[in-house]
Formats: sequence, structure tokens, C-alpha cells
Amino acid sequence: MTMRNGIELLVRRVSAIPQHSISSSSHFLPQFCTSSSASPSSKLFIGGLSCSVDEQSLKDAFSSFGEVAEVRIAYDKGSGRSRGFGFVDFAEEGDALSAKDAMDGKGLLGRPLRISFALERVRGGPVVVPRLGKSKRDRERVFK
Repeated sequence: MTMRNGIELLVRRVSAIPQHSISSSSHFLPQFCTSSSASPSSKLFIGGLSCSVDEQSLKDAFSSFGEVAEVRIAYDKGSGRSRGFGFVDFAEEGDALSAKDAMDGKGLLGRPLRISFALERVRGGPVVVPRLGKSKRDRERVFK
């Protein structure tokens, strides 16, 4: 099972939990458990980048769709080489949607791009994962 499939399975299970059984402190859970392609934003995740792609060539490839506010490519700290993905942030959400639709699956320097809407990075926030099934206390009652 790939990580993406595992995450999608978790989202389906969490979505199936009746709202009254989830504590009120986890009301934000659906916001962070949505698929990245379902929530349009102005920032795109660009995967499948060749190691020869730099920020300027990535900006040039996407600037025909609208004003590009920021371009970032992830680099390995040890080797300094590209990790094969980056982000393109557009000034307008509609431009990002146009770029995603037009460029997803298209080649850039010989490699097909995988494009989706970027999820907001949450640092230091609580992670709430509701448990499915019976609690430990309920399981102990069955075996006694």
C-alpha cells in the first residue's frame, strides 16, 4: 500500500465517523484531511522535476498562465541536489487552476510533471486521529 492510498483510506474512515462521536476539540480535522486536489489555492505542488530544473526555468514554464509570485524547489541539505519537487505560488487562484489543468502530466526537461494543489503546512499544531473500534476499556470487559 502506498502512502497516498493509506492517507486516502484514513480520510475515508475518519469521514465515516458520526460527528457526535468526535470530541469538539477535533472540529478542525476535516480541514486538514482533505485531498490536495480538492481544495484549490494559489499554490501548486510540482512533482517529478528533473534535477536540472532551477527556479528560473520553473518560473518560465508557468509564467504564461499568470503572475507567478514565488517559486521554490526543495534541495537535499547534504548533497545540494534537487529532491525532485517544488512549489509555484500564483498571485491569483484562477491562474493556478489553469496551470494545473494545462501542465499536469506534461513534460518538462524530459520528465512528466505531477501537479496538485499544495496543502498548507501546519507546524506545532495538535494532530488528532480518532480511534476506530472499541476502546481499551471496552475490550477488557469482553475478555473478563
